[in-house]
Amino acid sequence: MAKRAKDVVFSDGKVTIRAKKEGVLENIKKHPAYVVFALPAFLILFFIMYVPMGGIIMAFQDFKPMKGFFKSDFVGFDNFKFLFASKSVFFRMTKNTLIYYVIFTGLGTFLNVVLAIALDQFVFKKTARVMQTMMIIPIFISYAAVQFIVYAFIASDNGLINRVLGTNIAFYSDANYWPAILTVVKIWNSVGYGSVLYMSVLAGVDTALYEAAQIDGANKWQQIWHITLPSLVPMITVMLLLSVGSVMRSDTGLFFQVTRDSGALYERT
Repeated sequence: MAKRAKDVVFSDGKVTIRAKKEGVLENIKKHPAYVVFALPAFLILFFIMYVPMGGIIMAFQDFKPMKGFFKSDFVGFDNFKFLFASKSVFFRMTKNTLIYYVIFTGLGTFLNVVLAIALDQFVFKKTARVMQTMMIIPIFISYAAVQFIVYAFIASDNGLINRVLGTNIAFYSDANYWPAILTVVKIWNSVGYGSVLYMSVLAGVDTALYEAAQIDGANKWQQIWHITLPSLVPMITVMLLLSVGSVMRSDTGLFFQVTRDSGALYERT
């Protein structure tokens, strides 16, 4: 454990020990191993999260890909004036973004918790681990590939849904179906991975609590309600607070690739 340098000060017959504060550079020199371990994470965050923020300048330019950032014409707030001038489009985009955030966050959190509890309570633990691994796989599938899976289900001519139901619904030209479709795709893609955090919390719950509850006559539902759910509340709160930072974030892969950028769907997407 690191020790601070100390000064011993004598005043009026009393001895006072005062710790000296180390500077950042002095701390780095004393603990080079910590710096080495932290450096990869710092570089990843810096280059992936902070360097791209320089692209914000595009919002104030008449950006031309052929000209790049430095040669595109600077237009100030003209892009924002154009956005706000189209009131109906602006309000529709904002409304859709907020609605999808509420749906994805609310339903996603609920299903994450339910899935984590179900796997934690599953009697056959080896089977539960296999199921958990299979449910994590979708998060690693690119939306570029997901769009073909979705198309195979909802294509108007030979899609699986139309063939099974004997219908001929043109999903890609009717926007009313897409809030449900996008929700299903998002949940399929993220719930398995999202439940892992909650399962890690459940793994740390003291089993003595469940044993005491059983002795007191509590059934499974009562154990879940009075032990499992309260244990998950801190993690649920943290995840909801973190998700607020992405309230205005649009998932380009989901809303652009899965919908195949169909203009007929813009009202909902």
